[in-house]
Amino acid sequence: MELAKTIKSVRSLVNVARSKDKKIGFVPTMGALHIGHISLIEAARKNTDFVVVSIFVNPTQFGPGEDFEKYPRPLDADLEICKKAGADVVFAPSAKEMYPTENLTWVDVERLTQPLCGRSRPGHFRGVATVCTKLFNIVAPDTAFFSQKDAQQAAVVKKMAADLNMSLEIVVCPTVREKNGLAISSRNRYLTAQEKKDAASIYKSLRKCEQMVKQGIRETEPIIAQMRKILSPVSSIEYISIVDAQTLQNLDKIAGTAIAAVAVKIGSTRLIDNILIDVLAG
Repeated sequence: MELAKTIKSVRSLVNVARSKDKKIGFVPTMGALHIGHISLIEAARKNTDFVVVSIFVNPTQFGPGEDFEKYPRPLDADLEICKKAGADVVFAPSAKEMYPTENLTWVDVERLTQPLCGRSRPGHFRGVATVCTKLFNIVAPDTAFFSQKDAQQAAVVKKMAADLNMSLEIVVCPTVREKNGLAISSRNRYLTAQEKKDAASIYKSLRKCEQMVKQGIRETEPIIAQMRKILSPVSSIEYISIVDAQTLQNLDKIAGTAIAAVAVKIGSTRLIDNILIDVLAG
């Protein structure tokens, strides 16, 4: 496995692989890698010939008062994880390498970035879309792998790639969970033991939604009310939303494929999670 810290070096490594007709897979991350990231690297390993993992804590997607400064950066441990998971190259640039001068060009995906997390994190998805565009231009992958846990991010990146005619496929892989259902996240390490137990209520609320839909309930208001009952005792709720899977607009009644999504604070840690719901599937 190679470590590349500059744009020039990672491009050179990818060009060599591409000259051998290898299909390039790409897993963009902010490091602090866990089993969820490993599942993405393994999916890339299975479906492509040459796997690039980026590790970059992108400053432009953090807002004032968010955890950019304290975001974990265990690079040595991350490199070992990437090596064991089968990555061929890790691209770990500095902020200066990615943003050598004041950035005046931004990628802004409209509408999809306004609901859900977009309401409380203005500018977040502009930072995500811009850094993903930069990374896609640098690595030039055939396929990039994202997690369903960040459903809004995945939807934004897919729409961006389609609208800008990017020549790559975006693959969204299933959320990886702990035994209690908590979605694996780098921010889980902020939780105390009790908070981690309390955080199990997030998935419990999503399962409640799933159960009610299977019982034939389609109106979202009573479903959200029951989810709120589960979440309120142990968390500060930012939002509970049931949205169309394509537009991310709130639904009064579930039809077709929808996403049930929540954002809460457990203690001082903000956590998000979601599930896909298809009424045609039951």
